[in-house]
Amino acid sequence: MKKMLIIGGVVLAIFALIIVLTQMSNSEKLADNPYDKEDLDQATIDQLDDENYQNIVLPGELEEQIASGEPTTVYFFSPTCIHCQNTTPILMPVAEDMDVDVLQYNLLEYNQGGQQYMIESTPTLVHYEDGEEVARWVGAQPKENIEEFFREVVQK
Repeated sequence: MKKMLIIGGVVLAIFALIIVLTQMSNSEKLADNPYDKEDLDQATIDQLDDENYQNIVLPGELEEQIASGEPTTVYFFSPTCIHCQNTTPILMPVAEDMDVDVLQYNLLEYNQGGQQYMIESTPTLVHYEDGEEVARWVGAQPKENIEEFFREVVQK
């Protein structure tokens, strides 16, 4: 019985240590996060240092950008979406290579954007000009489709 109590205590201590270390790691990552809040979903926290998720746009900033009439390309994603996790590492390097600025809108953190921008599923890429949507694609896309979208819609 004494051994069981010792083993149980060790297991509890290990779990407590894991929790403390995770919270410390999260606090460190949250220090300079691009979101306007500290209460982020763990999936978002896990992406904070991912080079493919460094052009985050906040809801108010996106509204202003679109309303300005300037050409704007927005990638609507969710950190928990497997299709986004597969698409983003293709999309963002292609955008960089083709010198296309793609703003990234996190629907997990700002779910009001789904209704506001009529996003039914992720990933979704939308291009706006003069404050109006001119083109969109929905779902995972191969590199060739992304390049074609940028050439024919964004860089035309």
